[in-house]
This record gives sequence, structure tokens and C-alpha cells, in this order.
Amino acid sequence: MISNTAFMEQLNKYYAVWQEYNYVYEEWAKAHGLSVNSLLVLCAIHDGGDDCTQKKISRRWMIPKQTINMVFKDFERRGFAELFPMPEDKRNKVIRFTKAGKEYADPIISELRKAELSAVEGIGVERMKQLNENMALFVELFGRAGNREAGLNKNILHLS
Repeated sequence: MISNTAFMEQLNKYYAVWQEYNYVYEEWAKAHGLSVNSLLVLCAIHDGGDDCTQKKISRRWMIPKQTINMVFKDFERRGFAELFPMPEDKRNKVIRFTKAGKEYADPIISELRKAELSAVEGIGVERMKQLNENMALFVELFGRAGNREAGLNKNILHLS
């Protein structure tokens, strides 16, 4: 059996890689004049279609709604985004790009996706599938252990 020391060594390597992953995105965003939260909100609006709300962005990216609102207000002030009432629930508002916002976001998102796809190509499809499967398994097992420890009985993973 593997000792706890070996497990902790691997867990600490995971933490280091996770922190480096976040740092790479922060630096990429900064190089494009954005905070990482602004970049994530930009991606969420870009990819969100007609169903992009502050609540959904908050859940998906684990960004506080106050932060999303602050980013949205900046985008709104710059003429990049607007709020529209949802047809089925007028209390909730959908965030959409203006024409200027789309013109601003499209090249940034395109460049980001190009860099990400370059990394995926370097990894290869099979290794990328393994990475995704291993991360999903880690999340599932950690979620089970965490729920058991905390006495919770809810799904913690929202990948949609």
C-alpha cells in the first residue's frame, strides 16, 4: 500500500499545478488588459447565448455575483454589454453583448481558444481525454468524501 507521504506528495504536486494553471490564465488575461474575472465573464457572455445570467455565470465559474455585477457594470459603461428581461421570467435578466461588445470580445476569445487548442494539440486527444476523466473522477471522489464528512447530500459538480 502507498504511504500517506506518497499521497501527500502527489496532492501537493496537484496543488502546485492547479496554482500554476490559474496563474497562466491570470497572466494571459492581464496581457490582454483584463482581470481573470473579466476574462471569465467575457467568455461566459460569449458562450452563453440567450441564456446568460449573472447567477449562471456565478455558478459555473464560482465567481461571487457582486464581482460579476462589477465586471458587467464596467462592460456596460464601455458600451459592451446590456441586460434584457428573460421572456419567461421578467425578474431575471439575460446579459448580451452589444455590437461593440461583440467586436471587442470576438478577437480576444478567438485568441484564447487558439492558445488553448494549441495546448490540447500538444497534449494529444488521448491524454486530454485521460486528463478530463481523471479530473472528473477526482471531483467525484472528493465530493463523496467531502459530503460524507460534512453530512451533505447534494451534487457539487455543475459541468454544464
